Amino acid sequence: MEFVKKVLCIGAGYVGGPTMAVIASKCPEVKVVVADINAKRIADWQTDNLPIYEPGLDEVVKSAIGRNLFFTTDVASAIAEADIIFVSVNTPTKTFGIGAGKASDLQYWEKTARQIRECSHSDKIVVEKSTLPVRTAEAMERILNANAEHVHFDVLSNPEFLAEGTAIKDLLNPDRVLIGGPETERGRAAVEEVVSLYAHWVPRERILTTNVWSSELSKLTANAFLAQRISSINSIAALCEETGANVEEVAHAIGMDKRIGPKFLHASIGFGGSCFQKDILNLVYLCEHFGLPEVAAYWEQVVSMNAHQRTRFVSNMISKMFNTIVGKRIALFGFAFKADTGDTRETPALYVTRELIEERAHVVVTDPKALDNARRDLADLPQDLITYEPDPYKAAEGAHAVAIMTEWELYKELDYRRIYASMEKPAFLFDGRNILDVDALYDIGFSVYPIGRPGKSRL
Repeated sequence: MEFVKKVLCIGAGYVGGPTMAVIASKCPEVKVVVADINAKRIADWQTDNLPIYEPGLDEVVKSAIGRNLFFTTDVASAIAEADIIFVSVNTPTKTFGIGAGKASDLQYWEKTARQIRECSHSDKIVVEKSTLPVRTAEAMERILNANAEHVHFDVLSNPEFLAEGTAIKDLLNPDRVLIGGPETERGRAAVEEVVSLYAHWVPRERILTTNVWSSELSKLTANAFLAQRISSINSIAALCEETGANVEEVAHAIGMDKRIGPKFLHASIGFGGSCFQKDILNLVYLCEHFGLPEVAAYWEQVVSMNAHQRTRFVSNMISKMFNTIVGKRIALFGFAFKADTGDTRETPALYVTRELIEERAHVVVTDPKALDNARRDLADLPQDLITYEPDPYKAAEGAHAVAIMTEWELYKELDYRRIYASMEKPAFLFDGRNILDVDALYDIGFSVYPIGRPGKSRL
């Protein structure tokens, strides 16, 4: 088949794989290649056991793989052939040097930029898909066009706004697609090339075009605002617990205000995932870099409040369980940072597990999709204090407490009478996601403690 355009994505992770699968499915005349140096990941994309779990992803991949969707570890050849290159490599928070703990680690991004330059023999449009600091595109363009004889690179920004668990829905029916490019004739032409891909299925009025810097900053800002709402309602949840107010009633009341709206006002143990904390800390670092310490402090408090919520949850567990959990079996229902994903990056369950182990509790982790990642994330802890159990009923057997960590639908439907009967007494249940009926659990026999509203104790 003769393809009219060849698209490459470097990086086969949570963003690159699903995004390219959807582009391939909607643009059958375009050849779409996903390249990664991780051979196992590339192999898994070509099986029935995809490397990530995302509802609807299997069907989208199967609709295009082998037709116009391909996966490869030969990054160099894929670069040479491509017309448009999306860069979706890892940009974690730095753990060393200047900006450690806040700034993005751009080493993989820069290595990729240099490889693109070295392997290119024709003009390319290079699209930032990874979340990057503002003005990173400028640095990428300087690297790409340095000593690049007879080859020109146009660098654009096309940040992703995907929510794990609904990524395919978000891709198929996005609120907006944002593409930023240079405000030059050549830059505008490059932007239109990328616009033409999305226009196959996204209404043109939902495809926004801006300058590069606005596009880069919009991604950080979107995640910062969403995380801010979570930290805000969780701060009110703490006040509700002390005053007898019900955070769900408060959230419903303020959410009916059209200026506020109801989204992201669900009190919980806190936010997780690969984006929120990383992007806010990146924003904090940028503000500090540009001499805006007050702005930096404002956004840093969002992250501090999230950490406090996790610690407060564990402190409450210890307090209610007679101020000691040494040797007590505690079952954590859920380890993924949210339902409908196996992703455990920055999951609150990770921090809670570590704090419980520090108190010498025996932690039993159960999750329908994230147990393998949990084993990896907790490998440095004393394994005699951790059990990994796929069956929640077995996880709860002999437990002194159950803590709901992830809002899986499964956990709403369990037989809690059966669970109560198998537990040590008194039996505690700490609902970190407010998904269960407190009164019903209390009637069964539990002492129940939700987030942001009074608990019900039988003690």
